[in-house]
Amino acid sequence: MTADSSLFVDYFNDTHRQAREATKRFVDQAIKPHINDWEEAGTFPRQLYKQLAELGILSIGHPEVWGGAGEHDVFLKLAVSEELMRSGSGGLVASLGSLDIGLPPVWRVGSKELQQRVVPSVLSGNRIAALAITEPSGGSDVANLRTRAVKDGDHYIVNGAKTFITSGTRADHYTVAVRTGEAGYAGVSLLLIDRDTPGFTVGQPLKKMGWWASDTAELFFSDCRVPVGNLLGPENSGFFTIMMNFQAERLALAVMAYMTAQLAFEECMAYVKTRETFGKPLAKHQVIRHKLAEMATRINVAREYAYRCAAQMQAGKPAITEVSMAKNFATDTADFVTYEAVQIFGGMGYMRESLVERLYRDNRILSIGGGTHEIMNEIIAKQLGL
Repeated sequence: MTADSSLFVDYFNDTHRQAREATKRFVDQAIKPHINDWEEAGTFPRQLYKQLAELGILSIGHPEVWGGAGEHDVFLKLAVSEELMRSGSGGLVASLGSLDIGLPPVWRVGSKELQQRVVPSVLSGNRIAALAITEPSGGSDVANLRTRAVKDGDHYIVNGAKTFITSGTRADHYTVAVRTGEAGYAGVSLLLIDRDTPGFTVGQPLKKMGWWASDTAELFFSDCRVPVGNLLGPENSGFFTIMMNFQAERLALAVMAYMTAQLAFEECMAYVKTRETFGKPLAKHQVIRHKLAEMATRINVAREYAYRCAAQMQAGKPAITEVSMAKNFATDTADFVTYEAVQIFGGMGYMRESLVERLYRDNRILSIGGGTHEIMNEIIAKQLGL
């Protein structure tokens, strides 16, 4: 038994398997040969969005009425996400997936005009959508964001800044959390802000520990005039729309985490069979075998629990507690596995030419993004009635 021995028949149907195979072919042919160069360059070709759209991958999780594949097949999204992670670049996957957090508020609560103008163009890969919530003054404290939007006739005047925004440097549409009312969550709204809006500027790409291929930026709003029609949902209802996004986003991060661990585990399994120390392969040393056994155990549990959460979501049942647990367990697993992978590889694990080196760096953001480990524990505690 290996760490990749999950019984797919329990969760995945023929459509899911076909999508998985198509994604795998694309990753093998169009991404893997170039991913090291893209990582070093800190970017990847915009054309990739169009190619994924043509394969039907970008449309997964979005309504059919706007050209999507439907928003209710959780396992279709999960199967494709696992294969995209086999590119070996969490940053690439994060940027390609920014539409999955930036676009849902538009098709859920945006006006018909906004939906028609924005959603099809993003799902076709012609335009890029991003979500802008995090601010320089605070990350997880969404309820106390400071970017303010003041109504002025048929426009909102927006002032403030956002940071750590995935797809920030080249997105065309930004779903931006702003304060339109009183302090706290009750005064938060969402505005769709187009890239060419006067008063809106994008900073230089941020240099990060990991996720190098992901374009991440600061955004600045200086008397930025946004049409009132770009309000997403009723004024001061934005916090609840943001919360609707989080369950799917946190499951996606759990998938990224256990797949990061899976890739590191596979690299180790290959390495220990060929690398010799003290006259025998690493695989013959008990301490190494036990490390690999622990890796395999944790990865399987993280994956299977994520699948269980996905099944719960697929059935239309709330999974707030369970998804928070899944994210924390999967990211803890990835922390453990990537650390031990570098240790097993020794000096080679510290070299940029080694995949485990990148996985180790990329992993670190997963327990921070989408709600920190501590925030997940707070959610779990509240759901327990504490």
